[in-house]
This record gives sequence, C-alpha cells and structure tokens, in this order.
Amino acid sequence: MRAVDVIIKKRDRGELSREEINFFIQNFTSGEIPDYQAAAFAMAVLLNGMTMRETTDLTLAMAHSGTMLDLSDTVDIAVDKHSSGGVGDKTTLAVLPMAAACGLPCGKMSGRGLGFSGGTLDKLESIPGYRVHLSTEEFKAQLKSIGLALTGQSLDLAPADGKLYALRDVTGTVDSIPLIASSIMSKKLAAGAGAMVLDVKIGNGAFMQTLSMARSLADTMRSIGKLAGRQVVTLLGDMNQPLGEAVGNALEVKEALQTLQGGGPQDFRDHCLEVAGQMLLLGKRASSLEQARALAARSLQDGSAFEKFMQLVQAQGGDISTLQDPSKLPQAPWVEEIPAPRSGFVHAAQARAIGQAAVLLGAGRAKKGDSIDHAVGFLIHKKVGQAVVAGEPLFSIHARSQAQAQPARQTVLQAFRISDEPCPPLPLFYPNQDS
Repeated sequence: MRAVDVIIKKRDRGELSREEINFFIQNFTSGEIPDYQAAAFAMAVLLNGMTMRETTDLTLAMAHSGTMLDLSDTVDIAVDKHSSGGVGDKTTLAVLPMAAACGLPCGKMSGRGLGFSGGTLDKLESIPGYRVHLSTEEFKAQLKSIGLALTGQSLDLAPADGKLYALRDVTGTVDSIPLIASSIMSKKLAAGAGAMVLDVKIGNGAFMQTLSMARSLADTMRSIGKLAGRQVVTLLGDMNQPLGEAVGNALEVKEALQTLQGGGPQDFRDHCLEVAGQMLLLGKRASSLEQARALAARSLQDGSAFEKFMQLVQAQGGDISTLQDPSKLPQAPWVEEIPAPRSGFVHAAQARAIGQAAVLLGAGRAKKGDSIDHAVGFLIHKKVGQAVVAGEPLFSIHARSQAQAQPARQTVLQAFRISDEPCPPLPLFYPNQDS
C-alpha cells in the first residue's frame, strides 16, 4: 500500500477502507509519510468529504496513534465536556467543580488559547502556583482522591491529531467537518471518556458561524460517538456575544469564583447549570435533566462547588488564598470604564471583535509561543437586548497603560451596535434540529 494511492482514491471521491485509513495515519505518525502528502490528504478530504464510517475510522485511528488512557480502574464512568471555544467561555472552571461536588468524578485535559479564543490552562495559570501538567499517574490518583483533576493534555494522547492539525492550520484545510469532528473526538476517546457533553459554539465569535454548520458538526460527533460505543450529548451554544461579562484570564477566574459562590452573571450561571446538568444525567447521578440541574444549582447555593474548586487548586499546588481573596489575582494597573455613546438598545456586542481586542491587550496569543498577560481584559456591562442610557458604563478596560488601552477601546466600541428599536436577547442555546 502506498500513501499516494490513498490520496488519489480520496481525490477521486472514492471511499477509503479502514485498512487504508489506518495505514495512512500510522505511517504519518511515525514519520514515514511526509507532511506534504498528509497536507494533500487533508485537502482531498476537505474537497470531497468522508462518509460517517470513514470519519469514525479516521477518529479511531488518530485516537489509537498514541496512549489510550484507561480510567476504568479509577472511576465508574468517565464523563468529559468539551467546548469548541469562544470569548469569555470559562465554563470548565465552574462546571467541573459543580459536577464533582454532586458526586461525579471529573478528569479533564484542556488546552491553551490561540487567537481570540481563550484557553482553560491560561486562565488557571492566573492562580499562583497552579500546576497545569500532571503525569498520568498523578492525574488518576488525584481523580480518585478528590474526584477532580484539570490538567494539560499529554503529548502521548492522539499524537496524529497534533501533527495533522498543525498542517491543517497552515494549508487552508481547517474548514472540514470530518477533520474537525475527528480531531475533537480522537482526543476525547484517547483521554478515556466513556460519555461526553459537547458544546458546539455558533456565531461571529465561533468557528461554526451558521446554525446549519454547527448542526452538521454536532450530528457528525454524535454519530462517531455512537459508532465508537460512547454516549454523546451535543449542545449548540451562542457565541455572537461574550459569555458572561469577563473576557481575560484572571478576570474570568474571578467571574467563575463568583458563580461558584452563588453569584456571577445570569447568562453564565444558566449556561453552566445546563452543561453540568447534562453531565450529571450522563453520569447517572440524576434520573432526569430537571433533577440534575437542581443538584447542580444546589452545589452553588450550599458552597460545595466552591469548596471542590479549592480542593482542586490546592491539590495542584495553587495558592488557595487567591480564591478566598480574588484581589490577590493579577490586576491591571489601568482600569477605565467606557460610557455608552448614545441611548437605546444593544443590538450587537460582537464576540470576535471583542476577543481580538483582548489579544491586542495581551490576554490572548496572535501566534503559538506568545506570552500571556493574565491581568488584562474587559468586563462587558451590557448584553444584546438590554437598554442602555448615554453615559452609562458600557464596558470596562483592564490594561497595562492608557496608551495600550486606546486601540482596544476603539475596537470594542465598534463591536457594539446600539439602536432605537428594542430587540430580543440572544438565546443561550439553539435547538439541535429544526423545529
């Protein structure tokens, strides 16, 4: 079997066999197949697609390209969550402690942010001392002892995906449902997930900018899960505006802490309750979604979710005094409230533009390897559908200096659209199917 024959077959819209897919992925991972042939393969998939069986075989081949983590000796069921990312999406920091406080062990491997989308590890590193790298043995031991572990992804998990994604990013082949779905699902399967809740983001601040694209991705991942013998629930979350108020690493940690203590913005709280509820239902900690949401809500009210987050931070070397007194978290020297330029109703607060402005401040990375400023970012005081009065605070900037704040201020002001006519608020979630 030759790599070029596999590429030609897919170029000519043929259906690849499991053997052909396994051959290609195994030899690409080992280095026998060069990058230029893998890039040609990715382009052929982008242009001609894959059947569901092909996509599942590709997912499993990438999952098995490295270590397959087995958590069966550690937990009764491994339920994972994944968000396709977005601006102000700090849900992992709140949802995992909520679910763990309700008796569902949660072990998650997260990543760093690139571009306007923030990364969970970057947020956690706002907490002094927090270790984002655990060995497999440490990960499993911590999961068993406190029911919660949150770490960076091992290089041994799905290495084929890491290699292929790096090529897709620079060869114009990111926009492929089979390649996106297999990338996400291979990492989840390799990390030992038996069931998973996948929050697919939709809108100008997400990769899936239309509802039809998001539904297609969600359907594909659910089908992969079914064919791979896993339970998968998909949610379609809005990302046309930031989730919650905080955008920026330490600012988002503070907002997650407020939420874990029963406060926080209503939209973020409701979003977390839905995701945590779905996880608890999958993990058989509740018999109905209503009961699961109620359990999650109680963990916020009685303080058990906050206590679980403190256990997590302490177990991974973080300074828990910063959780009890968030003023100890990194703080920007320059904080400025920006007033609304006119009265009316907020019709848009474009997430992508706000996320890009956060990168300008240093809260995100323009390219891999860039350093992160954990202190900077924004607080968005008005959401779509809300009334605003001229001169009222519209958003706040947290920056290193007034000079640094100036270009970001203009970008975020332009992200808002205020009109005379009222408009409805944006939904937190969209239906998975046309109603």
